[in-house]
Amino acid sequence: MKYMCLVYPSQDFSITPKVATEFLSARAAMKEAGVFLGSGVLQPVGSATTVRVRESETVLTDGPFAEIKEQLGGFVLLECADLDDAVRWVATLPGVRGGAVEIRPLMDYVI
Repeated sequence: MKYMCLVYPSQDFSITPKVATEFLSARAAMKEAGVFLGSGVLQPVGSATTVRVRESETVLTDGPFAEIKEQLGGFVLLECADLDDAVRWVATLPGVRGGAVEIRPLMDYVI
């Protein structure tokens, strides 16, 4: 099963050389285990643009979809046997300390 892991780091989180090294080590272990599919870090929330379509009109708003205390910082895409396996891998990410990671299974359907 594929899992999208949405990383919400603490407000004081920053990508230091130590954090980068920790992430690269976690990613290497995930790759070696064959569960890592991809990852990315988002630009600061001030760079966000929200798109809405209302009555056939496209409306753009600077900033995130909603005012929130926790801000999405990035993602990791994993393919794991089950949720327990995904939780075990996510617990190795530096962004989870002091923050949170939302794990959501991807729908598996054919179009």
